[in-house]
Amino acid sequence: MRKFSFAALLMAIVAVFASSCSPKQGVTQDINKGAVKGNWVLTDIKYEGIPDNAKVTVFDEANAKCFIGSQWILPDNYAMGSYTLTSTENGCSAVTQKIAWSLTKSGGVSMFGFKKLYSGDKAKNVTEGYRMEITGAGSVMTWRANVTFEDKSAAIIYTLQRK
Repeated sequence: MRKFSFAALLMAIVAVFASSCSPKQGVTQDINKGAVKGNWVLTDIKYEGIPDNAKVTVFDEANAKCFIGSQWILPDNYAMGSYTLTSTENGCSAVTQKIAWSLTKSGGVSMFGFKKLYSGDKAKNVTEGYRMEITGAGSVMTWRANVTFEDKSAAIIYTLQRK
């Protein structure tokens, strides 16, 4: 009887493991750290549910359009990356901001997150940050940030090109 119970238990474990590794329909592709790490240029920002001429401040930093052309450095170790805004057109200010970045899963969706780090900050002590769905990563990475604009659901779509 023990051999049968052990064999049944082993088969159940194998079945659970195999089903957890098989691809599921309707679930977005897993995006791993290797697909995200590196140097990026933010090449485009589009709005869904927001007028194109709206002045939208993102990341508590600047108008979204100021981020076009920004450089994002996302090192392998999830720590001490940065973004740099270089545009000085249309009221934009040049700035470099240190960040700690991460990848997480939320409801089967890959999420890119980052926290701003200021002088003396340790990432583990910073409790606020930004999180966006990654809808693609490779030579081009796309982030989707769901936001509220004028009391309605909207989204900001960021497109980044690998350098």
